Amino acid sequence: MPIKVSVVVPVYNPGVYVEDCIDSLLHQSLPPDEYEVIFVDDGSTDDTPARLDALAAAEPRVTVLHQENSGWSGKPRNVGIDTARGEYVMFVDNDDHLGGEALERMYDYGTANGADVVVGKMAGKGRGVPVELFRRNHPRATVENAPLIDSLTPHKMFRRAFLDDIGLRFPEGPRRLEDHVFVTEAYLRAANVSVLGDYVCYYHVRRDDASNAGFQRFDPGGYFKNLREALDVVEQYTEPGPLRDRLFRRWLRVEMVERMRARRLLALPADYRRELFEEMHQVVVERFGPGVAAGLQPTQQVVAALMTADRYDDVEAFAEWEAGIALTAVPERVAWEDGTLRVGFSAEYTSGAEPMTFVAGTPRTPLDGPPEDLAAAIAWVSADTAARFGQATADLLVRERASAAQYFQPVEFTREEVPAGDDGRIRLVLHATAAVDPAALTRAGVWDALVRVRLGGWTKECRLGPAPRGARPTPSAVLAGGHVVLPYWTSPHAQLALDVDRATGRLGLGALSLDEVTASGDRLRIPLPLHVPGDGAEATLRLTSSHGTLEVPATLSPQISGALLEAVLPLGELRGAAWRVALGIPGPRFLALPFVLRGGVGGVRVVRVPGPNALRRLVRRVRRTLGTAMGRTATRLRARNGRR
Repeated sequence: MPIKVSVVVPVYNPGVYVEDCIDSLLHQSLPPDEYEVIFVDDGSTDDTPARLDALAAAEPRVTVLHQENSGWSGKPRNVGIDTARGEYVMFVDNDDHLGGEALERMYDYGTANGADVVVGKMAGKGRGVPVELFRRNHPRATVENAPLIDSLTPHKMFRRAFLDDIGLRFPEGPRRLEDHVFVTEAYLRAANVSVLGDYVCYYHVRRDDASNAGFQRFDPGGYFKNLREALDVVEQYTEPGPLRDRLFRRWLRVEMVERMRARRLLALPADYRRELFEEMHQVVVERFGPGVAAGLQPTQQVVAALMTADRYDDVEAFAEWEAGIALTAVPERVAWEDGTLRVGFSAEYTSGAEPMTFVAGTPRTPLDGPPEDLAAAIAWVSADTAARFGQATADLLVRERASAAQYFQPVEFTREEVPAGDDGRIRLVLHATAAVDPAALTRAGVWDALVRVRLGGWTKECRLGPAPRGARPTPSAVLAGGHVVLPYWTSPHAQLALDVDRATGRLGLGALSLDEVTASGDRLRIPLPLHVPGDGAEATLRLTSSHGTLEVPATLSPQISGALLEAVLPLGELRGAAWRVALGIPGPRFLALPFVLRGGVGGVRVVRVPGPNALRRLVRRVRRTLGTAMGRTATRLRARNGRR
């Protein structure tokens, strides 16, 4: 079979972190004879070379190339490109891993859309990844109609013929941002770029020891020299004007302004902060016209203006103010409706743990040069935020805790200006209702609910909670899409999370009322605290006794307060024994129900099984009774001995 995809993995001393990468590459849904994996060992000094050689000896699809250390990832990736036989080349770092269907989905999506570059959805485990780019699929994306420029890491699929036709390769040697140079040129010269946003293809992982190359402190002089090379690519393939300014804005925003903001700046050593600032100041003055900073968010505009004016002390003071600003999101309603979880919440920003307030009715004015001082900067940002409140947005995302895969949920929201005193100030509050489809949560595990708000100069995320006690729902699960999904409040912070296919005791089956369980003839009916949407679902009852095990088909039908389970019992097989009952739900799990069925000639009787609390109470009662009886006996014996 022709090779569809060549996966190129530059390797340097990954240690145990390469194992997840290897495992994900060997367990792709794409048939093994349709892709190859090329590890390029860049002079590793640990036991990785021997580990990879053994792997290649056992796996025909794996090739290992060894070379002297080149200092960075550019040369190993180029060697991989030149060795590759696939129609597409995919770059993976040795401490990251792929989703199980990544290669198949990205290849099919790329060929279906004639893409020279395929960008797969990313999840960041301990590190940031683009979010807005993957809000939806973009079959024909460009730097003009999609935020492609937000994703400049090389972890994408590139058509090999495209790379050869334009002679595109990575800059080599010990340097930074070689991926920016490569990916930016690919975006600007590709006939088409396709963004796959509905499946997590790439997991970008921060090592436990934080030793990923991207987390190491860099030399500011060398770093910003390499950054200028990426800017050169933009200048080569664009004309002066709004598009070039918008592309340049990415480097100003991400590589400079964001490094000078809030806690990110304040966490750095003081001398290193100033060294970074001085290099950034030089780039801003040399390369960026006024149109670049003008498109930034208000807070970013302030930092850029102060940077241009070479006012580091004011940048630091502004960072200290911003460090106190946070997002809060309070749940207002969480309930099932027709199998969909409706999540209502309100969200606003706080400053110093108190709701932020703004002056109402202040007209919006452009930032005309750097603010005079910190007070003027804060006043301008606050006025601009209030004036643009009509553009604020709120989103709810669900994020799988284990993998960091996250997905936007449909949401409707309104904006409210809440009076905040007699001085004309207001709070800016967003009220939203999101609809979470449990069938879309296809992986077992815990999914956290996060709120994302874009307001004024900030885009912030936070967990949804804590919930006021009166707003906390009674835990109840839903059976939908072949999964059992249980919303619950975490402890101790009372934040909303969703348990998919792992909840057991929390489903509340132990609280079933025996009076509501009926066995009439061969018909068994059990009301359950489960929500079943639509036309219901199929289930299984497992009956176990000393005579053996029986599995009985059952149905779940929706009711106002939950679901009704109905089953036809094989009465002849149940006679003469007590049968424990368990409910079979999706996956290899059966959950015990708190009763047994006693089979007899006339049918079956339902008898409650004491739960663990009931057993503990019984033991305590027996101990008290025995203790009292023994005490009385001892008293009688003493009295009898006294009479003697």
